[in-house]
Amino acid sequence: MGMNSTVFEPKNLRPEIIRRVEAMDDESLVVLHRILLILEKERLWSELSAEAEQDRCLGKYERLPEIIRQARVQLGKG
Repeated sequence: MGMNSTVFEPKNLRPEIIRRVEAMDDESLVVLHRILLILEKERLWSELSAEAEQDRCLGKYERLPEIIRQARVQLGKG
């Protein structure tokens, strides 16, 4: 049975992942860390996009151009 054919129950994944991380060399750890950051960014982006779409549907962005204009005036750039 190949490594990819083993399916772990979600409750067993954490110890299995921890075991694998502890066995990794430094280079693999750096790669894994980059992957985790990308996954986190993707997840946050999805959440933000969903919230933004909900806000847009509720009309929360209708005043955005006016808010930006006021901010520029206050910053002395308008």
